[in-house]
Amino acid sequence: MGGKIKHGGKHTRLYNIWKSMRQRCSNRNASNYKNYGARGIRVCDEWNDFAVFSAWAMSSGYNDSLTIDRIDNNGDYSPTNCRWATYTEQARNKRNTVLYEYNGEARTLMEWEEIFGIPWGTMWARIHVYGWSIEEALRSPKRVNQFDRRVI
Repeated sequence: MGGKIKHGGKHTRLYNIWKSMRQRCSNRNASNYKNYGARGIRVCDEWNDFAVFSAWAMSSGYNDSLTIDRIDNNGDYSPTNCRWATYTEQARNKRNTVLYEYNGEARTLMEWEEIFGIPWGTMWARIHVYGWSIEEALRSPKRVNQFDRRVI
C-alpha cells in the first residue's frame, strides 16, 4: 500500500504552523526565509514528521490561542528550544527586543511597567533622554509634570 501516511491534521491550525515553520527554514523562496533558513535556523529531524510534531505540541500545552516560539532566537526549532507562547510573549522574545536588567532579572520596559506601575514611556525617557540608570528609573516615584500633566 505505499503512499503517504494519513495523520488527519492537514486542514488544522497546527498543521499550518508546522508547514510554515518548515517553509521559512528551508524554502529559499519563502518571504521570511532571510530571517530563518538564511540565518542557519533549521527544524530538527524528528519534526519533519507532522505526527511527531503534533504529539509534542499537544503534550506541551498547545491551544489555538498560542504560537510557536523559539526560546533561543538563534537556535533551531526543536522540543528543547520551543514553547507555546501568547502573541504578547512572542513579541517580547524577538532579536531586536531590548532587555533592561534590574536585581538580576532581564525584562522589557513593558514588563517592568507591569511590575512597578511606571509607564514604559516614562522609564524610556528617564533612561534614554535623562540618562538615568535602570535602577533610578524604577525606584524613583512617579511624578506629574506640572506643565502638561504627563507622568514623569
